[in-house]
Amino acid sequence: MISANDLSPAELAALLHFHADAGVEWLLEEEAIDRFAEFEAMKAARRPATQAQPAAAGERAVPGEGRASPRPNAAARPAPAERAASGPQPAIPDGEAVQQARFVAESARSLAELKTAIEAFNGCNLKHSARSTIFASGDAESGIMVIGSAPGAEDDREGIPFSGKSGQLFDKMLAAIGLTRSSVLLTQVIPWRPPGNRAPSAAEMDICRPFIERQIALAEPKAILLLGNFAARFFFGENDTIHGLRGRWKEIAAADCVISAIASLHPQDLLTAPVNKRLAWNDLLAFQAKLKSLSLLRN
Repeated sequence: MISANDLSPAELAALLHFHADAGVEWLLEEEAIDRFAEFEAMKAARRPATQAQPAAAGERAVPGEGRASPRPNAAARPAPAERAASGPQPAIPDGEAVQQARFVAESARSLAELKTAIEAFNGCNLKHSARSTIFASGDAESGIMVIGSAPGAEDDREGIPFSGKSGQLFDKMLAAIGLTRSSVLLTQVIPWRPPGNRAPSAAEMDICRPFIERQIALAEPKAILLLGNFAARFFFGENDTIHGLRGRWKEIAAADCVISAIASLHPQDLLTAPVNKRLAWNDLLAFQAKLKSLSLLRN
């Protein structure tokens, strides 16, 4: 095992950034905890009472019986089973949580109300591992909406979509067609960053769908730019890659709204493979032409 004392300041900073990007929030507890025993205790607590069988005569004593008295401070600390029962448990999306999300979303009569409702919503496990709730920002009256996939590590730290290097490239992409962050409504499909930037599960997508669809319904955009493979699949209902979904206008529905949308590559994709910038540029020109035809962008 490598000690922190053996690392240079730069190596230690890189390691801490890696843990933060992976979703690690705490490295040490106040006291040592036997996670294996805690896991076994949680499993035992979930078993039906009928499975519990009394120990037969002659069997070995329960481990721990007859041992020396524990340390004085050990008695004050709850047993693993007690900690598992008393500590907050992550909310896993299920049918009831999805229904609750729909009710919360439909009850909001403005983007401000929806933002408050999402921030207070605790029915999705993603919220418990994320630092920030990412919500729509920019001009809700512009008629122009840009939707990314899910928050990344920089987005989660900054609390706004398209942060960091990908955000800098995104700003340049908008400027190239005469737009800025403040002149469009910018949001993400998923309001909370999945740990380690993993793909959201089907259950997580189901519970987040009412929130993004309500944002669209309240803003009533006339044209939408979808950025990234996940966002394109989410709205188009297809399993093709972004290279097969990009560059084609399609109609998407949100509540009673039907809006024209076009998909393109996410700025992070372009940082990874700069050769695809020419494809994104063609998509941006198509988006610009659409905005001009709708009188949403000056010639």
